[in-house]
Amino acid sequence: MLEYGERPAATAVVCHPHPLYQGTMHNKVVYTLARAAVQSGAAALRFNFRGVGHSEGRHDNGRGELEDFRAAERWLEARYPGLARWRLGFSFGAAIVIRASSEDSCDVLVTVAPPVDRFSDYALDGSAPQARRWLLAQGDGDEVVSAEATLAWARSLGRPPEVAVFEGVGHFFHGNLTVLRRRVCATLSGTNEEQV
Repeated sequence: MLEYGERPAATAVVCHPHPLYQGTMHNKVVYTLARAAVQSGAAALRFNFRGVGHSEGRHDNGRGELEDFRAAERWLEARYPGLARWRLGFSFGAAIVIRASSEDSCDVLVTVAPPVDRFSDYALDGSAPQARRWLLAQGDGDEVVSAEATLAWARSLGRPPEVAVFEGVGHFFHGNLTVLRRRVCATLSGTNEEQV
């Protein structure tokens, strides 16, 4: 856990689900991802995409949101230069960090329920992300994102991610956020064991 005044081990930018479906930085999965990053020693930043909450602008089908992510990451890196870069995203936010990581690499990538069956809607070009460590977390009971399509996509990549399938878990990880946080912490810390 990052203590007050301690230099973080990494910067972590966390992206939220689809803005047109009430996705905000206050989403409980997004909060859980940010908490896992802080618990693992990072300076974490959650932000609202354009047009959400008090943010200016309006939804731009992934193009402008990628710019928003880039601006947030630049701001955090200017504040904490030279640190490892962690990128975390949930649903639409996962698509954004996948796109960002297909253009330039990061140290750790965490994607929760990426909407692979809708990637073309979010200006993704099909390039595989580049990350030293990559966790893809997916509930097999997801009612929003096709778990089958997501897992098939992951297997099709030249360097597939580490996949964590949560049995009987829906899109929003109701009742399973603690388990998700532990799994994400294990990836962020570079271990194979869950952390409490």
